[in-house]
Amino acid sequence: MSAPVSLFSWRIRVYWEDTDAGGVVYHASYLRFLERARTEWLRAQGLEQTRVRAEQGVVFVVYGMNLRFRRPAALDDEIDATLRVVARKAAALEFAQTLVRVADAVTLVEATVRVACVSATDFRPVPIPRNLLTEPTIQP
Repeated sequence: MSAPVSLFSWRIRVYWEDTDAGGVVYHASYLRFLERARTEWLRAQGLEQTRVRAEQGVVFVVYGMNLRFRRPAALDDEIDATLRVVARKAAALEFAQTLVRVADAVTLVEATVRVACVSATDFRPVPIPRNLLTEPTIQP
């Protein structure tokens, strides 16, 4: 099912720990930046992942990701990590995400991320509980 699009953005600063010996962001660090945006998107909806696990018995896991690295980021860059939900299924969400350098509005990374809702005990897919993620931008 498709969902209307609503853009969410979370600002990130590049720290020394995010870079390689050349002073540019190490490729795996971009995955952490994308994850932070998804986590903060949930928080913005009043959903903390530890509470969702404890109260609903579910967790969200990445089961697919496509990345396109367009330009490098460097130490001290500010980056806007954006996301929008582009599809919702019974037990999954698909996000379109970007990492954009603030100083010059250059897109650094484009990503499609597929996330599944799974049982916190056996990690088998389960439907997203109806009382979660009811924001109008992601209604089925």
